[in-house]
Amino acid sequence: MEKREERRESEIVYSRSVKAGKRIYYFDVRKARNEDLYLSITESKRLPGESETPQFEKHKLFLYKEDFAHFTEELQNVIGYVQDHLGEIVERQEWTPEDKENTDAAEASAEEAPKKKGLFGIFK
Repeated sequence: MEKREERRESEIVYSRSVKAGKRIYYFDVRKARNEDLYLSITESKRLPGESETPQFEKHKLFLYKEDFAHFTEELQNVIGYVQDHLGEIVERQEWTPEDKENTDAAEASAEEAPKKKGLFGIFK
């Protein structure tokens, strides 16, 4: 049980989040025990219900640096396929990246910055 707790407490060295309707996506760069860095992507969705304590369903994906290039390439290919078949993808208005360390600054810059096309503004 103690080892499981250690794994959960891996240090987050950088983090971003994206609100998307009823979901929030967390992109956390974590430090492994061997000091290596990896990406943890978490989808969190609030479950329906009216209990005092909200319940969330979470799904995690761990992506290691040696896989970044292939992952990014195939993600771009898949997004390109969808765009080719559906045309321009219109972003949700409520999607705003937030810097967990400085939420106010992130919100201010998002309002002033021009809208970017593509997934999270990184793919065009």
